[in-house]
Amino acid sequence: MIELLQTWWPALLAYFIGATPFGFLAGKSKGIDIRDHGSGNIGATNVMRTLGKPVGTTVLILDVFKGMVPVLIVMWAEKGSAVVIATAVAAILGHNYTFWLGFKGGKGIATTGGALLPIMPIAILSAILLWILTVKATRYVSVASLVAAVTIPLVLLIRFLATSQWDYYTFGLGMFVCLLAIWKHRSNIARLRRGEENRVQPKSPTPTEAPPN
Repeated sequence: MIELLQTWWPALLAYFIGATPFGFLAGKSKGIDIRDHGSGNIGATNVMRTLGKPVGTTVLILDVFKGMVPVLIVMWAEKGSAVVIATAVAAILGHNYTFWLGFKGGKGIATTGGALLPIMPIAILSAILLWILTVKATRYVSVASLVAAVTIPLVLLIRFLATSQWDYYTFGLGMFVCLLAIWKHRSNIARLRRGEENRVQPKSPTPTEAPPN
């Protein structure tokens, strides 16, 4: 048991760090339960819509770092690829299924990006770029998140086919986070099909940008 803990303690620690519900705590600091507002999600998007851009941006950064920091620590300690991947998965699951909130959490896009960036930087940077472009094109954050999720294993597959150097652990991780993201967005997919999904509101024009009467 002691040897098991010595090997896998980073994953356990990553779960507890990932489980810190920054979006929920941000809502409480403003006197509300974020789960009762907007989409009911504790992620940065709903926090931004409900509490404003500064608070939402802070939650976004914290969610990214709670995924990234445990993975960087494990990589620095040279614990091995299996432990690194387990640590990334644990941080993501901590956010998505936090014990603080009855094992219900966010959709995990920011935490997933933070956890995977040190492991597969090209795939994650590609996913971020497509996320930005998709938001600009559709104004649906959920669609952009799904596009980003699918991009991760697709970029990994292209890279492995191009180099003939297969890393099954990394590809398996990419597929796992992709499928998990799709599963967590199933309610968004249903709303998209009904035409009820919220869009990002375009920036209001300044007086000098206002269209003529």
